[in-house]
Amino acid sequence: MSTTGTPALLTVTGPDRPGVTASVMSVLATHHVDLVDVEQVVINGHLSLGLMIRVEADSRAVTVVRELTDRTTELGMQLEVQFDDIAAPGGPSTHAVVVLGSPVTASAFSAVSGTLASIGANIDTIRGIADYPVTGLELHVSTAARDAVDDARLREVLAPLSELHAVDVSVDHAGLARRSKRLVVFDVDSTLVQGEVIEMLAAHAGKEAEVRAVTERAMRGELDFAQSLHERVATLEGLPASILDEVAANIVLTPGARTTIRTLRRLGIRCGVVSGGFIQVISGLVDELGLDFARANTLEIVDGTLTGRVIGEVVDREAKSAYLREFADELGVSLSQTVAVGDGANDIDMLTTAGLGIAFCAKPALREVADTSLSKPFLDAVLFVLGITRDEIEAADTAAGTYRRVPLE
Repeated sequence: MSTTGTPALLTVTGPDRPGVTASVMSVLATHHVDLVDVEQVVINGHLSLGLMIRVEADSRAVTVVRELTDRTTELGMQLEVQFDDIAAPGGPSTHAVVVLGSPVTASAFSAVSGTLASIGANIDTIRGIADYPVTGLELHVSTAARDAVDDARLREVLAPLSELHAVDVSVDHAGLARRSKRLVVFDVDSTLVQGEVIEMLAAHAGKEAEVRAVTERAMRGELDFAQSLHERVATLEGLPASILDEVAANIVLTPGARTTIRTLRRLGIRCGVVSGGFIQVISGLVDELGLDFARANTLEIVDGTLTGRVIGEVVDREAKSAYLREFADELGVSLSQTVAVGDGANDIDMLTTAGLGIAFCAKPALREVADTSLSKPFLDAVLFVLGITRDEIEAADTAAGTYRRVPLE
């Protein structure tokens, strides 16, 4: 490409239709114009095509603009021309910022963009990534220092906007690092499935309220998880083991759970669960969803009856983190390529160990340490945080014959 000649920025806008870009390029090709940069977006059927070009001489530049004006007018488009120096490339974006809301208001987006500007971060590109079950916008951002220190700074300044403007804001590295995720591990109770399995079991023993109170204390980090587990399981003593199958049959997945697992598996990303619940209850779900890994507590059963005890190692806060490491080692992936999703205090170590920790409809203790928090009860929002768009999800579902949109209440 020549570095001499007249630089110009051309912006073509108007109704999108097949052949517009080809027609514009044919005019430029006739005059042997050099393309320095091109960007095109279509929003609701409206095209915006930007071209940074270099023309060999001023006289030819005038001819190019005149012919291009005639061509765009024929197409029902508008052309804007700006003659300017070509800026040196600034390098790729450093971070991806995802904003999710129901909806994302202008006020919320103004707060996000203004906050980024206040710390010297530049928004390089913006694209819509979801319109269901939430609205999602993805910003590629370049920070001033372009280093790891900016990760914490971005999260620090953007986090308060979630509560103020009812949006979820996530921050991750842009580029190859973001697209290198290879393992996603989910908590089960109140994350992959709705509700707490131990409470469903306790309801059969008439101890649901008692167990729920202990569960809440444990999830808030007010009670040692192993201690709380033994205390809750003791209430199940004497129940027939058949209750486990009955409860398993009544488990309700979190909205978006099937879509999330199905999409991750299509991308070759391995999925697992680490649960403080019980393997006898979730094993069917593991098989149904095609999960690659599963760890949970084991209830002791003697003569077809629950004894009120667990056997083997308790899957507590430390064990969840250890299992995440075990899964990653088995796959041969680094921890930076892992994602953990959970809702309670016993997920803290797992989320802080993972390369990306996502708090899902979580307790305050977990939100404080997570890389990002999701407040809307749709698990497929995890996909948007990873940069997977709703259009991509639905195109794959349509091709597989699994596409559907469930009306939102």
